[in-house]
Amino acid sequence: MSVVPFGIAWFLAENPDKVKLGTSHGELITPPLATELNDFSGYDTFSAENIGELQGHWILVNPVAEAECGPACAEGLYKTQQLALMMGKDIARIRRLAVIFDPTMQPLPKQWQEDARLLKAVPSASLKQTLNQIKGSSNPGCLLIMDPLGNLMMKYDSGYDPYKVKSDLSKLLRISQIG
Repeated sequence: MSVVPFGIAWFLAENPDKVKLGTSHGELITPPLATELNDFSGYDTFSAENIGELQGHWILVNPVAEAECGPACAEGLYKTQQLALMMGKDIARIRRLAVIFDPTMQPLPKQWQEDARLLKAVPSASLKQTLNQIKGSSNPGCLLIMDPLGNLMMKYDSGYDPYKVKSDLSKLLRISQIG
């Protein structure tokens, strides 16, 4: 009887993917991937002037790896806009960022031009490599969460439920001592 707990512990240590612990809905990026503020350069004038807003805030990152923002991409951007509004009093702690892999992407979709809170940035070559390390980050409409220290720490596949992201983000903001 005393060997059974040790056997279960050994099995779980060897197969950590068999049991999902915790209540998070997104996929935790382990280890978190570090980024620097200078890895982002503003895509347009507004973003270039306000890129410093990223420092010290939780960031909802929408990677745009395609040459054109299709329906899934546009849906992901819309969901992050609604998600930021759902956060209520914590909206000041959150920033939204569209990372545009192709800097020649023209013209910008109309909803991007009208959205005054969305920052648009072009990643550096090292950041592109970092983003490519995350499985599925090039899928249109996916979402990454970056902490105030610049670590990419959580990923949601395209078609995510914004209410589940809100739940995870609320927990992060509640326990966070930074940002």
